[in-house]
Amino acid sequence: MNALLKYLGVFVLLIGVVILAVPTITHHLSNSTLLIGLVVIIIGYLGHIFLNKRVE
Repeated sequence: MNALLKYLGVFVLLIGVVILAVPTITHHLSNSTLLIGLVVIIIGYLGHIFLNKRVE
């Protein structure tokens, strides 16, 4: 379980990348989807740092 928890931030980061990639591929860009993708990527990045310090 700790191994999966250790990579939770990376999974959230990849979800943010998918959120940014899908509208780009379909050519339906809007500021709200870009902002949501950015926020999810930042949360995943910070979550990865925080979880790697806590879970060993």
